[in-house]
Amino acid sequence: MKKRITGYMVMICLCFACTSFIKAQTGAINKRKDQRPNIIIILADDLGFSDPGCYGGEINTPNLNYLAANGMRFRNFYNTSRCCPSRASLLTGMYNHNAGIGEMTEDRHLPGYRGHITDSVVTIAEVLKAAGYHTAMSGKWHVSNTVVQSTPEEQLKWLDHQSYHPLFSPVEQYPVNRGFEKYFGNIWGVVDYFDPFSLVSGTTAIKEVPKNYYHTDAINDTAVAYIKELSKDDKPFFLYVAETAPHWPLMAPEEEIEKYKNTYTKGWDYIREERFKRMCALGLIDSNKTKLSARWNDSLQWANNPDTAWDAMAMAVHAAMVTRMDEGIGRIIAALKECGRLDNTLIVFLSDNGASAENAAAYGPGFDRPAETRDGNTIHYATKKDIMPGPETTYSSIGPRWANVANTPFQYWKEESFEGGIHTPFIAFWPNGIKQPKGSIVQPVCHIMDLMPTCIELAQTKYPSTYNGRTIKPEQGLSLVPVLEGKAGKGHEELCNEHYGARYIRYNGWKLVVRRDEAWHLYHIDEDATELHDLAAQYPDKVKELESMWNDWAMKNNVLPKK
Repeated sequence: MKKRITGYMVMICLCFACTSFIKAQTGAINKRKDQRPNIIIILADDLGFSDPGCYGGEINTPNLNYLAANGMRFRNFYNTSRCCPSRASLLTGMYNHNAGIGEMTEDRHLPGYRGHITDSVVTIAEVLKAAGYHTAMSGKWHVSNTVVQSTPEEQLKWLDHQSYHPLFSPVEQYPVNRGFEKYFGNIWGVVDYFDPFSLVSGTTAIKEVPKNYYHTDAINDTAVAYIKELSKDDKPFFLYVAETAPHWPLMAPEEEIEKYKNTYTKGWDYIREERFKRMCALGLIDSNKTKLSARWNDSLQWANNPDTAWDAMAMAVHAAMVTRMDEGIGRIIAALKECGRLDNTLIVFLSDNGASAENAAAYGPGFDRPAETRDGNTIHYATKKDIMPGPETTYSSIGPRWANVANTPFQYWKEESFEGGIHTPFIAFWPNGIKQPKGSIVQPVCHIMDLMPTCIELAQTKYPSTYNGRTIKPEQGLSLVPVLEGKAGKGHEELCNEHYGARYIRYNGWKLVVRRDEAWHLYHIDEDATELHDLAAQYPDKVKELESMWNDWAMKNNVLPKK
């Protein structure tokens, strides 16, 4: 476009030698050029609140640190506590039950639990594509019903790449049928990072991957290719980069793991306390109001831990996976610079939930977990911590103690409605649009469903009441544009959640929260961010008030009744 404009202006100069006429023509061209920003959403998977360096972590994340130092960080950003519900909420601007995914991807034939994004909502891609944006996605989809084979034996053959079936979910639920022009990634959730299952380009299953394939690299390199392709014209683009890192299994290239081989040998308490100190120094935590919660199940001390070598390596692999993701984000930033698109691109980075306490080894093979590699090597599920994590031939995870560290200073983890599950990093970067001072840390209470209205406002379009002849539910998120512009605001006065019985309501400085099959806990969350002082017995009327509000929310948002 620049060459065409330059040539045109030279021709005008030669023919007419009239400066005022040139200015008039240039102004007309600028009016025709679409000035709306590009939007890139980068979603990490199971990343803890304090994992990135810019949130207090010791993990090397120079590119996330660059985005934070030249953009802004949020103190109070919330998700829906698990991967597919958070993805549904992000993509639709709705509480996840209203989008159809109250739990995972199984269809329970209840409105809030269909296991896929339903036709009563729209995705960001659908709305922005209709508004004239290019749309593309790379990475983890995980918001469609999973297809499984008729027998466990055939399912394992499929997972082990020994049989071929072309569809991993109903094709009408694939990203390219929900507004994305281009898509490369995994339709399901769990992947072997060196040879992923459910890998798709458009709607075509990919049968083989190249030698030395690593999925995090492929996701980010595909995003780079999309940026270069979509920058060839003047239309703005929306790009959704859905990372799988650092979700288990713990797998990373050896050279990346080597960087962290000695980092975690001092153990859980040391790393957690050092992270907390850095968070306070960065201004992310007010140490007068926020105290470091007790480490989970601290009856086992690092000095008495018989598995220190294995546990230190597990967290080293986790860190390596985060760093490898950060390196890919660096290539995305470089591509935007190369294409002249960086200044007018909003990049947001967030996580779908807190770090995971799951014991991946205990699951064993089945459903989405293979028994063998493609070439027939047995995959070891390290229940006894007898094989070091990192290579393709073993499935393992960091476990609850390291998850507790990753989610510093909070308690608990993914799946729970305590802060460790729902309170995660959020970085926004946009040189042309953010009016806050560089490196700002902002306070408003925001939610993953706020990305839809933010994108709509920036795209200068409207949320539809109908789409392709279907009635669409009203959006529920709040635009983050006022926050980006430096305007005062508290964000959401009320937020709620439910996932497998874990639930909470946050309202007017209070939080009522429960793990499944427990009694309610009450916290003055504005003064007790790490949920240390349960006030339920002291304020029974407040418990009743908030429980009633949560029940009203549940009835209105397809959470209740449940079977």
